Amino acid sequence: MNDKTDGQAVITVGDESFRDQLMMMWRAFMASPVRNTILWLMAGIFVVIVATALGQVLLNSWNRPFYDSIERRDLQAFFHQLVVFAEIAGVLLVFNITQTWLNQMLRIKLREGLTRDLIGEWMLPRRAFRLAKAGAIGVNPDQRLHEDARHLTELSTDLGVGLLQASILLVSFVGVLWSLSEGFVFHWSGHSFEIPGYMVWAAVLYAGIASFLSWLAGRPLINLNSERYSREAELRFSLMRVNEHVDSISLAAGEGEERRRLELDLAAVLAATKRIALATVRLTWVTAGYGWITVVAPIVIASPVYFAGDLSFGGLMMAAAAFTQVHASLRWFIDNIGGIADWRATLLRVASFRSALLKIEDVHDVEKRIAFVPAEGDRMVFDNLEVSSPDGCARLSETHAEIAAGERVLITGKPGAGKTLFFRALAGLWPWGGGRVELPAGQAVTFVPRTPYFSPGSLRDVLSYPVEESKKFTDADLVSALTKTGLGRLAAHLDRDTRWERELTDEELRLLAFARLALHRPRWVVIDEALDTLDADTRIRVFSVLEEGGPDATVINIGRADIGGGFFSRTLHLAIDPKGHALKPVKVGGRLTDKPAIKERRAAKTTARKAKHP
Repeated sequence: MNDKTDGQAVITVGDESFRDQLMMMWRAFMASPVRNTILWLMAGIFVVIVATALGQVLLNSWNRPFYDSIERRDLQAFFHQLVVFAEIAGVLLVFNITQTWLNQMLRIKLREGLTRDLIGEWMLPRRAFRLAKAGAIGVNPDQRLHEDARHLTELSTDLGVGLLQASILLVSFVGVLWSLSEGFVFHWSGHSFEIPGYMVWAAVLYAGIASFLSWLAGRPLINLNSERYSREAELRFSLMRVNEHVDSISLAAGEGEERRRLELDLAAVLAATKRIALATVRLTWVTAGYGWITVVAPIVIASPVYFAGDLSFGGLMMAAAAFTQVHASLRWFIDNIGGIADWRATLLRVASFRSALLKIEDVHDVEKRIAFVPAEGDRMVFDNLEVSSPDGCARLSETHAEIAAGERVLITGKPGAGKTLFFRALAGLWPWGGGRVELPAGQAVTFVPRTPYFSPGSLRDVLSYPVEESKKFTDADLVSALTKTGLGRLAAHLDRDTRWERELTDEELRLLAFARLALHRPRWVVIDEALDTLDADTRIRVFSVLEEGGPDATVINIGRADIGGGFFSRTLHLAIDPKGHALKPVKVGGRLTDKPAIKERRAAKTTARKAKHP
């Protein structure tokens, strides 16, 4: 067990059924504050689509008189039908524009609702931290919160509205097509017979065969798209990592190594994209093939009746137009199989992420947890305290320790004793272990990590964080805090807005964190190794800042034993307990879905073994 271990618990979510995922997302939708707005937009789209369908039925009826006027060479009737067409088309154009606007608003509101829900679940106290330490599902949450959420809402809107439109058109035109083909008489070898609803059955059979073949060709795209999104997220993360550390990379002349890593991530993206391209080509054989056949299919299907003289040219064109509308509705699945596969893959990623957020509290649910209770009086108490992780168990050598208000206590241990994990346990971020921690009742404890965090914004905002109203502190207060910690040169930059973690050195960033302490003056402070890297003079300056917190200000520092210089009144000891309970990695569901990628990884491992042991 070492100080840098994260103590990861592995969560892999993905075995929920499609129905479970939909039900979870439905419950989230019903609890969303934008639910009513979305429902009103959906109702508006439904009304517009119904009105559009009625207009298209009228337009289909217009086919007979229009084409009959052409067959009769009746110029006056021809121009009259053009006027009728302009009226119907004008109304349909207004409906189309209205539907487009409603679609765009629905996209926006769906994304707002979904992203707000995911951010809300992610930003619950300590949840984001625990998810980040929970294995692959916690990697690159930004991809799922941003790109996947956007893509899912856009696909859901487009596919949902398209399915609704196809269904309404089907209901509108199937009756028209049935009535048109009801009187179709077929003549064969001197016999005549009728097939009620002949064109309807032909459309159903035609679209059914195409849908089945499209599903067979397009189903692999679900897993392939999911794999591609994962690889895209890894590449983007690698690019961001290089950009964040470009100074260190340049100083170490590590551009070549970073280029190699980026090219490996790019190769993984391109390989996943290539597999999607090949699957899309196979799917196109089906969809495009049926698309070209559909150009003549309705005419060919109705032609026996037309050539037998039982159907006029206008009737033929009207039947063909109605068949095209019914078939277009039935082949919605064929036309959108790629989008459906993409939607299913994106839903899997978003639903898995949200499921992990909800289940994160259940990780290691069977394991013992540290009990956190309010203390009686102004004190902090540790009883039989131990912290468990997959790497081992860290324990305080003192079975019972009380820290009174105003004390300055050093908690130390050998390298690898798990000091950072112990710090996280005291903060409640890592609750697995045993024993009891009593925290001062009704009082906040400020935790100072080894690497401090500074929010974006001005220096005034950074120092005031997490107080929302930065005006709470006066300029004199802010300048005084900076001066006490040796950062007086920054006093003239209180309103400068920049990324301070890039402007300042590591030591200056730690001093800025202590300047924030000087400003807020907390009564209870727990520090994780932030003092260890400071030189002796700077450390003395920080000790004087901590002393200004008052006689009741309590300081607990977790770090090296040789940094006190008489500041700490006593020392507690942290050590590895070889007989202690180690945390077992936990899997919640989980499956590997991309067989080509799995084969590639196995092949790479086999090649590496052969190279190592020829």
